[in-house]
Amino acid sequence: MKTSSYSGFYKLSPEDRLKEVREFTGISEEEAEVISVPGALSMDKADHMIENVIGTYQYPFGVGLNFLINGKDYLIPMVTEEPSVLAAASNAAKMARDNGGFFASNSGSVMIAQVQVLDVPDPNGAKIRIYENKDKIIQICNEKDPVLVEHGGGMQDLDVRIIDSIIGKMVVVHLKVNTLDAMGANAVNTMAEAVAPYIEELTGGTVYLRILSNLAIHRLARSRVTVKKESLGGAEVVDKIIKAYAFAAADPFRAATHNKGIMNGIIPVVIATGNDTRAIESGAHAYAARSGQYTSLTTWEKNAEGDLVGTIELPMAVGLVGGATKIHPAAQIAVKMLGVKSASELGEIIASVGLAQNLAAIKALATEGIQRGHMSLHARNIASVAGAKGDVLEKIVDRMVKEKKVRLEYAQELMKEYSK
Repeated sequence: MKTSSYSGFYKLSPEDRLKEVREFTGISEEEAEVISVPGALSMDKADHMIENVIGTYQYPFGVGLNFLINGKDYLIPMVTEEPSVLAAASNAAKMARDNGGFFASNSGSVMIAQVQVLDVPDPNGAKIRIYENKDKIIQICNEKDPVLVEHGGGMQDLDVRIIDSIIGKMVVVHLKVNTLDAMGANAVNTMAEAVAPYIEELTGGTVYLRILSNLAIHRLARSRVTVKKESLGGAEVVDKIIKAYAFAAADPFRAATHNKGIMNGIIPVVIATGNDTRAIESGAHAYAARSGQYTSLTTWEKNAEGDLVGTIELPMAVGLVGGATKIHPAAQIAVKMLGVKSASELGEIIASVGLAQNLAAIKALATEGIQRGHMSLHARNIASVAGAKGDVLEKIVDRMVKEKKVRLEYAQELMKEYSK
């Protein structure tokens, strides 16, 4: 039986790690080469992705281990430059496995397109007229994407809001569109453009902006985990974690860094699968502030048995269709590694990784402090910058960590010492 639980994975060479990943995920030797050999993204493909291309830029591609989500084992493709992220997420996932892992769900795949209407003589009357003609609006929108409708998607409903602003009242129409396995920006924007003249006719106003919202409140991913107190180090650790969470829940200054730690897990998976990091970041942070005060994206509490219970809920507008996911060769392989069948499943995985990352970070903060976990990897980076390799690099790392002097000038000093 395949399992994502590994012991000593970090001790393997990159080549042997990739061999293990190949065996677990079923990617071919040629696909493995795409993510292991520099230059997976050709200049031709890059030139078709963005403007003014002059080259490509690489980040490390790793895997998160030990993840059990809804009873299924996953190796998580993660692309990041930050040390300790993959180790921390894998460690948290290992703690979660002892009690069944992560349990994830979602609210569907509905995106919002906003149509802004100004200079409306009777905003409240216009609001009701829009609702009265909802079926016609849906018809106009869905005529723009018959393929989406054929597969069970398309515009399904709408909301109308009246907003007070510095330039007066504006009527804002929310088109609610099921984009299925696409992120859906192009689809919803096209529908908003198409329906704008009819909305002007209904309201007597002028339509200005016609654009999607990244605050995707109808496209939420949720995950929960229960971690036994014994897996964490005892009841005292559970209490310390809850106290640390309470700080983030109450204070925006703490919540900003708390949520950044969550995104340390989320964004590497979003990058690996070729999805839009800016959409996910903006949606997450806006959702964290939806009450009027910016707060934690996660919750941590204690159940009747004294075990730690964590939850996360956030917008997750990721897709498997279109965009870089279908263009970037490494993104295609990352999706294959996960074996996901829908964008909703991908969103559930990403939310679970974010919850795991938060568990690891908040446990470290509440017990040993965050610096200890970072120090060894940071020392390795510093020693590498100083030019150290092989056994010399390991000796310099050990010295810097032991003496708590992780600085470039000290690494250079040690380099001179060991080179003699």
